[in-house]
Amino acid sequence: MTMADNLKFSRHKKIKGKKKYDKYDNYDAIEVPFTDAIPSDYKGAMGVPISFLDKYNPDQFEIIGCSYSYGEPVGYHLKNAAFGVSVKNKDIYKRIFIKHKGI
Repeated sequence: MTMADNLKFSRHKKIKGKKKYDKYDNYDAIEVPFTDAIPSDYKGAMGVPISFLDKYNPDQFEIIGCSYSYGEPVGYHLKNAAFGVSVKNKDIYKRIFIKHKGI
């Protein structure tokens, strides 16, 4: 679904009814807390749960990095790469950073 559809119709309380996806405090990407809530029309970087790897399609997405100790995402800078990412000063569990291919 598109970002607007996810915000309006998602079955997840963390997303449904919001005006926009949360952005990380220390990284230029949006927080997508569920793999079925990945917006189909977002052009920037997105942080998704590691369970995304089970559904990963290399023709659709580019993996650009991850949080915590596995290294800094390629081409991007995390202020606190060793500590991961946070939203509203709350640490978020490990995230894989992805971008759509072709949009």
